[in-house]
Amino acid sequence: MKKFKPKKRLEAKEYIEGVLKGDRVILSRAITVVESNLTSDKVLAKDIIQAILPHAGNSIRIGITGVPGVGKSTFIEAFGKVLIELGHTVAILSIDPSSQRSKGSILGDKTRMEELSNNPKAYIRPSASGETLGGVANKTGETMLLCEASGYDVILIETVGVGQSETAVHGMTDFFLLLMLSGAGDELQGIKKGIMEMADMLVINKADGDNIRQSELAKRQYTNALHIFPKSASGWEPVVSTASAIKNIGIAEVWQRIEAFKALVDENGYFQKNRKEQQIEWMYTNIHEELKQLFYGSQEIKDELKLLEAAIVNSKISPVKAAEKMIDTFKRSL
Repeated sequence: MKKFKPKKRLEAKEYIEGVLKGDRVILSRAITVVESNLTSDKVLAKDIIQAILPHAGNSIRIGITGVPGVGKSTFIEAFGKVLIELGHTVAILSIDPSSQRSKGSILGDKTRMEELSNNPKAYIRPSASGETLGGVANKTGETMLLCEASGYDVILIETVGVGQSETAVHGMTDFFLLLMLSGAGDELQGIKKGIMEMADMLVINKADGDNIRQSELAKRQYTNALHIFPKSASGWEPVVSTASAIKNIGIAEVWQRIEAFKALVDENGYFQKNRKEQQIEWMYTNIHEELKQLFYGSQEIKDELKLLEAAIVNSKISPVKAAEKMIDTFKRSL
């Protein structure tokens, strides 16, 4: 098998200057460094992120999720075009399911957002989710900071709409948007309570043609359902609206709601408070990831794990005792 050889890396200073100048090619190369698992790239990535940090944070971060088939990509393209018409620059970070064989992205959002990907005021970066819990790319947070430092003032993070990815994306964004469909039987069935509780806004997509009446019915049902949830710490009352990304109906109204949300949380202080709490949580997440890589990256650990796996299946040791032995081995290796 041919060994993978990364593209020649630039000096940290070149990445930093390029990102701050808004150079899209350098931005993409910097994100590649951040996403890399090579030890040398990890050191380089930390230097880049530390340097651009004072220039990041000047955006509104919006998480967008919904079940497959709800029309996320079509909605995001329509939404992005509206934002650009209003004078914004938009970065779209799409968390794709990973191919388990290649660990690469398998959806390819640039092909699904053709108009937006050709717009110089939009930047689209599909990221493979890899092995990170819930399908969320481990380095999405750093990628977001790079995009902000490069001048993008609206960051859209699209999740795959399955598993625990919504929780992770909710924890790194300011506003959480849940896309829904009508006309699929019981409107509330199959929607996890936890996801609805996280949502700042629900949008019934594909509300056009023969589906308008059903969409209005779904809107009333979801509005009623939201009343059973505890009030958000932000002081914002979640709203429900209908939209058609294909017909470009109701898209501008979504942004108006987000602006109203931003005005409220700026006034009551929640915006900055939430951002600070997210930064602390992000630190702990990175500690967990570093510890996991340190543990499983040890050859001694790998060798002993194989022996213990065989011992467990042959009932020679309990899983609890095996775990204890592994931790003892890890402590001795430090």
